[in-house]
Amino acid sequence: MTVESSTAVDVWRMVSARRVFEGELPLAAMPRLCEALLDAEGIARYRMEFGRDALGVAYVALQVEAELPLQCQRSLQRFLLPITLRENLGLIREEADEAALPPGYEPLLLPADARIVPAELVEDELILALPVVAVAPGSEAVAHDWPVSAPEAAASHPFAALAALKQGKE
Repeated sequence: MTVESSTAVDVWRMVSARRVFEGELPLAAMPRLCEALLDAEGIARYRMEFGRDALGVAYVALQVEAELPLQCQRSLQRFLLPITLRENLGLIREEADEAALPPGYEPLLLPADARIVPAELVEDELILALPVVAVAPGSEAVAHDWPVSAPEAAASHPFAALAALKQGKE
């Protein structure tokens, strides 16, 4: 089923109907994500499946694929970071319900009206997938030895001041 990804949907209705949403979102349509990107060129493909598992746990199975344009912090060059996400989000009403989720589920705390915007959920997961420091695969680490002059080395010695005091007394 296709739906406007920026339209809020009622989660419990989607779960009971076992709805599946698929689509593409331009990266430019995700303003919070764009703040961390070098530019907003590209798209994110997603698949969102609502349902209940054998234990009766309501979930959203989310799959997202995208190539995010980032700036390598070693070379300062643009590179595309491939992202492939597969998350099972257990739907919870209160934070205390998180402990009841079986292994393999990440909690998704729902608002009081139980409505979510699929585009915002995709954006949130892409933001969480961003690396803390973007480094292009295969980029060379900068390894350079900067020589320290003898006066600088002596001044940086932690006991240099004590040695000077000791020599002054003798």
